[in-house]
Amino acid sequence: MSTSASPMLLALALVFAIVTGANDGGAILTMGLRLPSLRPLGAIVVLVLGVTLAPLLFGVHVAETFSKRLVSFDVANGRAAFVIGLCAALAVVAMLTRSGLPTSLTLALIGGITGAGLGYGLSVAWPGVLAVLAFGLAAPIVGGLGGLGLARALRALPADRSIPAAVRWSTLAGYVVQAFAYGANDGQKMLAVFAITGAAGDALTVRASSGRLLAIGCCFAIGTILSLRRLAGRLGRDLLVVRPVHALSAELASSLAVFGSATAGMPVSMTQAIAGALVGAGVSESSRRVRWRAVVRLAMAWAVTLPATVVVAFVAAAAARVLR
Repeated sequence: MSTSASPMLLALALVFAIVTGANDGGAILTMGLRLPSLRPLGAIVVLVLGVTLAPLLFGVHVAETFSKRLVSFDVANGRAAFVIGLCAALAVVAMLTRSGLPTSLTLALIGGITGAGLGYGLSVAWPGVLAVLAFGLAAPIVGGLGGLGLARALRALPADRSIPAAVRWSTLAGYVVQAFAYGANDGQKMLAVFAITGAAGDALTVRASSGRLLAIGCCFAIGTILSLRRLAGRLGRDLLVVRPVHALSAELASSLAVFGSATAGMPVSMTQAIAGALVGAGVSESSRRVRWRAVVRLAMAWAVTLPATVVVAFVAAAAARVLR
């Protein structure tokens, strides 16, 4: 691996952070924008604080999984292979989003770096890849079960005048927890990209430096703001009509799934966990509350993302390997 990163690679890392904000930010703001006490600017600030502060508070284990534990990029031409996988992930996500199938950028990046590693002839840690995929599959299921259980428990609370205020403040606290859960888990894919595109020497060390986190936070905020009108509320509007009890249940259930995976260093998609939790919260009242056609479309997008990104990245990396 070369000893310095080019300005073009650093620019690519900044663009990736903007795209991450555009792709992930709107889905997470689904909950924040339903809080009467939290305006869009406040919801974005909370989310950016989660992205920038969570790595300092909870470590960078997930970022290290992206950069080191799936494919050995710490070799000659390893950075080039990673960039190919990154570009493949961005291309597939852009194509699916343009087709009306918003999907997980985290899932796409996992597929992209795995496919690029295979195409470039690098060492792929299959136990690690399979473990990440298992956690990724479990996240929306755990979120769904958690959303189902929490929604039923909240509705079983005895009627009281203080309940609406308590739910309102609990939902606000739940959104804060959700923002930090995102920063502790799949938000760290941005740190991983910065680590590889900006690494010096042969050691890919993920550093949660203040300058790097500030750059990530600013770019993430820009992407979130740019996509706010198009994406904010899409999950809630498409899957079911979200009420406060649904929002609180989904926030806590998705945060539990994502935080739990972060402790194992396993990247999972917050958007997938939120979607599963919203479906579970809706089913807690009646299965007819859930718009199953939208659920199927979302599941199809997730199912297509991984193999499509693996194939695109593999072909591009294999071609680059032959031409180098």
